[in-house]
Amino acid sequence: MIPGPRRTALLLVGYVVLGTGVAMLLAADLGSDGYSTFVNGLSLSSGIDFWIVNLVVGVVLVALAALGGVRPGVGTVVQVVLVGVTVSVVLDLLATPDDLVWRCVLLAAAFPVLAVGIATYLGSHTGAGPAEAAALAWDPPVPFKWTYSIVQGGGALGGWLLGATVGVGTLAVILLLGPAVELTARILSLEIHQETDPAREDAA
Repeated sequence: MIPGPRRTALLLVGYVVLGTGVAMLLAADLGSDGYSTFVNGLSLSSGIDFWIVNLVVGVVLVALAALGGVRPGVGTVVQVVLVGVTVSVVLDLLATPDDLVWRCVLLAAAFPVLAVGIATYLGSHTGAGPAEAAALAWDPPVPFKWTYSIVQGGGALGGWLLGATVGVGTLAVILLLGPAVELTARILSLEIHQETDPAREDAA
């Protein structure tokens, strides 16, 4: 089903904002998110290219989430392209600060951007990306803010055991991003759970 204008706008804006936040996180160079850390660890230990591992892990998580009732959609596919392009463009405009203080400032600034991006794209109800889908599959009974932390934490631990590095940014994502997304969704009056009727959203 092709999303209506409102959902399409939420999808596109959400992914561009999310990609910007990811680029800021990477430019701060203080640790990536847990999901990317896991993919990187698998890539390092297996010798397989990062993008191939990322694709395989993403498909597996989305498939498992679908078994839990979180169905993939057009947004699941668009995420791979639009977020990736946005990250590349923004990284070309951003440089990692030499000063640790400014890197910490950039890391802190990335969090509200990431939270708005995730809450907005999930609010389009066009399908969740791998990490968010895996977290939403357990909500209910466990709230998203905690399941997201579990997914990111598990990914970071697995990646670290496989040889990837973690940093303060990784820990911040694990502890803070899930609650930040839920808070942002409430502030913006967005429902992030994907089982909401899309037709009702288009009519809103």
